[in-house]
Amino acid sequence: MKYVSSRENPAVKALARLAAHAGKRGEAVLLDGVHLCQAWLQRHGAPEQAVFDAARLDAPEIAALARQVPAERCLALDGRLMRVLASVESGQGVAFVVRPPAPAMPAAVEENCVLFDRIQDPGNVGTLLRTCAAAGVRRVFLATGTAAAWSPKVLRSGQGAHFALAIHEHADLPALLPRLKVPLVATALEGARDLYDGSLPGRCAWVFGHEGQGVAPELLAAAALKVRIPHDAAAVESLNVGAAAAICLFEQRRQALRHGGR
Repeated sequence: MKYVSSRENPAVKALARLAAHAGKRGEAVLLDGVHLCQAWLQRHGAPEQAVFDAARLDAPEIAALARQVPAERCLALDGRLMRVLASVESGQGVAFVVRPPAPAMPAAVEENCVLFDRIQDPGNVGTLLRTCAAAGVRRVFLATGTAAAWSPKVLRSGQGAHFALAIHEHADLPALLPRLKVPLVATALEGARDLYDGSLPGRCAWVFGHEGQGVAPELLAAAALKVRIPHDAAAVESLNVGAAAAICLFEQRRQALRHGGR
């Protein structure tokens, strides 16, 4: 394992650029923290590079991670340099450089899935990914204009959900519609039935839309079912998209479990 203490080292400069990197398609990203690095190892094996705080290599979790990565891929940094890479102030002393998976677009979609229609806030996108994974969804499609799935803020909010999902970024959602072999269900404020008024499909494609504009009209028009979540409209006009998605996905899951589904 190589030790580096200079901010001017080319490897350190490259890592600093990754730390501020937006998660653009096809480029490497930085996974910061023990949990994300453990999840990567479990799903994908050794990273392209592992970076450690030299002063924390004796910590049990850090040492365990270091043992699972070939020594020639490991870099130990002075603590002050490691803090530059951390996505939060309380950095955990480890980061992996990885290439995000790029799953092939399926010819047909026959499973529960979620479409992200231009959801721009990274916190919302990460929360949605985490909610999808927790609700048993395994495939998501992120439209162009949605926050980058592998950006630092989304990774932090997702808390490892990325590794339980097939994530398709820069998806053309209208072009995806013919591939859907399950009904499209959209949230809407008008022309929609109460979420709790009747059964939801056992399998469907949910679409959740832009924080300000909602679901695009073309997608709303294609929806087999539009639902609204009953709430105190005198207090708030609408719910946060992350909260709305959680309510919908777990109501569908509740109904499925009641009828013997997963």
